[in-house]
Amino acid sequence: MLRTFLRAKLHRATITAADPDYEGSVSIDRALCRAAGLLEFEEISVYDISNGVRFTTYVIYGEPGQVQVNGAAAQLVNVGDRIIIAAYAALAPEEVTAHRVTVLQIGADNAITSQRDATVNPA
Repeated sequence: MLRTFLRAKLHRATITAADPDYEGSVSIDRALCRAAGLLEFEEISVYDISNGVRFTTYVIYGEPGQVQVNGAAAQLVNVGDRIIIAAYAALAPEEVTAHRVTVLQIGADNAITSQRDATVNPA
């Protein structure tokens, strides 16, 4: 049986733009994606700290400093909102203890202020 675990988290990124006419996705600074191990077209969950809205979409690589919500989800957010971006992985039981989670703290300019790796601690 596979279980789903957090794989990567960008905590407190700032939305720089919202474009409802774009075909979908979140455009994320390529350097942030690289640091978090996010790949283009990978599924992500977005949690808006400012208004509580949650939605699922996918990554496309953006310009430096960019975190732009596109498509229908652009109607759910405002420029300047702080968000959490999370990616998950389905793991087999034997993979759990070796699994590492990357957590990035993001500053107001969408630069990484700290990075840490965490591991799963079974009960």
